[in-house]
Amino acid sequence: MPITRAADAPQFDLPGARFTVQAAPSLGSKGLCTWRLRLDTAPRNDAPHTLDRDEVFMVLSGTVQLTPDGEKLEAGDSAVVLAGDPIQVRNLGDTDAELYVAITAGFTGTMADGTTVQPPWAQ
Repeated sequence: MPITRAADAPQFDLPGARFTVQAAPSLGSKGLCTWRLRLDTAPRNDAPHTLDRDEVFMVLSGTVQLTPDGEKLEAGDSAVVLAGDPIQVRNLGDTDAELYVAITAGFTGTMADGTTVQPPWAQ
């Protein structure tokens, strides 16, 4: 059974966001990727992107919006962004927000400019 200790969990930082990997193929999970996502309060100007798989978001703390015109979600709320729907995660509060995210392994993202990616936190 693969185990990822908190101190050893891979972390990836983007402006205003930190991804802490809990499960991924590189950590022994063949079918599932999960990570904690921390969003700070700094405004992010990321353009919406899409994924080829459904992605599940569970809000642990804070207030967030997952899609450009999506509903406000708060701690305890969860939502599924369906494959192909635009994703644009934003922290709407004045404190950091934290989410738990799950998606099947091997997904591909398509950025606003048409570039396809497989993020390092999901490999």
